[in-house]
Amino acid sequence: MSRRSHIAGWITAAAVMGLTAGAQASQPNVPSNTTGPAALYPSPAVPPQPLRRDQVSVILATLKEAETHGFRAGEFYPADLEAEVYAADPTFRAQGDALLRSMIVRYARAQHGLRITNWPKNWAMKPPPYDAETEFNLAVQQDRVSQWIDSLPPPFDRYRLLRGALARYKTIVAAGGWPTVDGGPALKVGSDGPRVVALRQRLMAEEPTLNLDTTSEQFDDALGEAVKFYQRRNGFDATGKVDTLTLEALNVAAQSRVLQIIANMERWRWEPRLWPATRIEVNIAAAEMTLFEDNALTLEMRAAPGRPNDQTPLLASQIDSVVLNPPWNVPSSIAEKEYYPKEAAHPGYLAAHGFRFIDTPDGGRRLQQKSGAKSALGQIKFDFPNAFAVYLHDTPSHKAFSQDSRNVSHGCVRLEHPFDLANKLFAGDETWTPERIQDAVQDGKTQRVQLTRPTPVFLMYWTVYPDVKGRMDFRNDVYDWDSQLLGLIAASR
Repeated sequence: MSRRSHIAGWITAAAVMGLTAGAQASQPNVPSNTTGPAALYPSPAVPPQPLRRDQVSVILATLKEAETHGFRAGEFYPADLEAEVYAADPTFRAQGDALLRSMIVRYARAQHGLRITNWPKNWAMKPPPYDAETEFNLAVQQDRVSQWIDSLPPPFDRYRLLRGALARYKTIVAAGGWPTVDGGPALKVGSDGPRVVALRQRLMAEEPTLNLDTTSEQFDDALGEAVKFYQRRNGFDATGKVDTLTLEALNVAAQSRVLQIIANMERWRWEPRLWPATRIEVNIAAAEMTLFEDNALTLEMRAAPGRPNDQTPLLASQIDSVVLNPPWNVPSSIAEKEYYPKEAAHPGYLAAHGFRFIDTPDGGRRLQQKSGAKSALGQIKFDFPNAFAVYLHDTPSHKAFSQDSRNVSHGCVRLEHPFDLANKLFAGDETWTPERIQDAVQDGKTQRVQLTRPTPVFLMYWTVYPDVKGRMDFRNDVYDWDSQLLGLIAASR
């Protein structure tokens, strides 16, 4: 495929609040301000209060700069808004006041991710309800309009970094974007010619700190290191050679990167405003899993989520149990699409690969692959309640983890080092030590072990995200969800 080309439903506000014990606002990637209980549990209807001129000024300034949050220019700022708000005629001024209130309420709803209503099935990470009008009236009544406005955007460091990146990439677009690099043989150390000049100019347009000579036609070691830097930021193996995939990514237009950033800023509006201090994050688009403990990154590894035709859903849940030597209950759709045809073409295939039929409570039969060396789930899986029957698990085949594109599963998420995660989840458990876990696996018996401390897990889709230094990493929109989201936003207007 060309590089161009979460529990059932949502965690309730109460559950989110319960999961967040220990969260620190000062930590990176964690909310640093919140709207408090008033936003999670809307107050009774509050009647509108007259607006003072200083409050009007703050609201107008907020609506005027909404574009810096990825909203369309003028989306909440009609051309006649300011004129009506400050009109000498009382009738026009009253109309302006009503329009101003309407726009700030729309803006507040938009900042809480409530612009779209037609949610795709696999997007189970949805924002909770938010009574923007009541909250605005309450803020006016309590004289905290500025504080309320400040609380509206997603309170995450990663969102703020995306907002900064949006401004920077828009500046690049305004300056004419960046040059494309013509196709041809792979560029590497030793190459020369006009394509090398274009490559230098392209890299410098996006990352001026590389300090490359933009006139040299020679592909030297310094340029090779700059290419490696670019490849790492885009999820490729850092070879230093401009191959086909790297070239395609380089030639993605700057305006497309702007739209990609806007789509990812929108997804941050769906996240709970308070996050658990200890949590697992899976980035479906980047095919990576990270574990945060007390808001510190303590484990990361490659993952293999679902392929484009078997999409891993967006969702939030809690890992509550671990299964050792898990059998695989094959979903009927997968059995019919993949395994029954294989058996028909090669009689004995199912038995040779450890499959068998088991009776179901409704009197039917289902296909199951028994636990063992050939099991598609490997030796361990991590269960969490959700409506999609997906989970994190081991795999007997690690080939995908060495590839740039790792979206290859049927929808569950395969982990590169699952026992490292298990050891973290059971840390402090005197019974389930790493040695005991390995002994139980070697025993071969299927066991489900409940976690004494269930761990929140978030399956998310970030095609743009900041690295530890705040620079943007980009990934391919493997599910075309960026484009779909932008279309839904446009339709909502």
